[in-house]
Amino acid sequence: MNKKRNMENKRNMERRRGEKRRVSPKEKQKKKRRRRRKRIVLVCVELLVLAGLCIAGYGMLKLGKLNINILDQDKLEVYKDTGPYTNIACFGLDSRNGELEGGVQSDSIIIASINNETNDVKLISVYRDTLLQQEDGTYAKANAAYNRGGPEAAISLLNRNFDLDIRNYVSVNFNALVDVIDALGGLEIELTQEEAFYTNGYAAETSRVVGQEMVNINEVAGTQLLDGVHAVSYARIRYTKGNDFKRTERQREVLKKTAEKAKEADLMTLNKIVDKVFPQISTSLSLTDMLGFAANIMDYNIAETTGFPYALTTSEEVRDHSGSYVVPIDFVGNVSKLHQNIFAEDWYEPSSKVRQIHDDIIYLTGITEDATAMQTDFEGE
Repeated sequence: MNKKRNMENKRNMERRRGEKRRVSPKEKQKKKRRRRRKRIVLVCVELLVLAGLCIAGYGMLKLGKLNINILDQDKLEVYKDTGPYTNIACFGLDSRNGELEGGVQSDSIIIASINNETNDVKLISVYRDTLLQQEDGTYAKANAAYNRGGPEAAISLLNRNFDLDIRNYVSVNFNALVDVIDALGGLEIELTQEEAFYTNGYAAETSRVVGQEMVNINEVAGTQLLDGVHAVSYARIRYTKGNDFKRTERQREVLKKTAEKAKEADLMTLNKIVDKVFPQISTSLSLTDMLGFAANIMDYNIAETTGFPYALTTSEEVRDHSGSYVVPIDFVGNVSKLHQNIFAEDWYEPSSKVRQIHDDIIYLTGITEDATAMQTDFEGE
């Protein structure tokens, strides 16, 4: 009996195995389709990974053209973390021989403050002749710091005097901006007759520095398309009404128009700019930083441009100093307004360092908080 039952169980098991092996044509096709989908997915993933590696490799190749300068963060005198803002020091160098990291005057000093929540960008020009405290405790013009100690000294000057947290910089020389503007097809700028005259005058020197030929623009009032040589020369003018204060307005105008036009440029133009300009730039920004900025570049909006100090006068009578200086009137008030304008800190309390600098400036110049401020806003004039 047991033997018969065992034989029957064995036959049943073999029958079930046979049924499992017999798969219908429909089921076979389903299995094939599933295997094909898996292969397609795998191929797509591999292609995406390969594309990502190619893009990253291309980006690293381009970024490799930059002069990367790693800063000693302990020397930057960072005052405090300003929350959702990224602050970068931008230096335009009067570099005739290609110097980028010291031994050259910073012809323009601009703090670029990016609100990472709104992507609004504010540009604040620090007047280069402003009397400020240097790293050794002495006082000199703002642009002296870069000449004496390069970007580290220049960044620490801004942090020390203004209670800021700048950790990175970008420096460019004349040639770089000329090349960028030429690659973008020039900038349309409205000129007064006086500005057109001086633009030609400065362009003669600028063209020699960058090794380009120059064709004079029309010395008449009105909107003109300026090439790189003339646009940079326009930004350097300081002999019209407003002197250096108007000059910094022109610099910010050229930067703003350049940024707006770059956002509309095609990939071929941008690639051309990268190849020509990156070797003429020095920066401390990391690869991660730059890729992050590149990802958001189309969303950035230059919301405001202004100059610092807000309330000021000029003086050639600075104790133990020679030359003409831009003197902040009420330095504490100026720094407080800077924090209000950039970071919306309406009740900012300046540091003891800022208060010391405030008192030192009054001692050196005799210019107190009740002095009459000069006009510094010449936009539209």
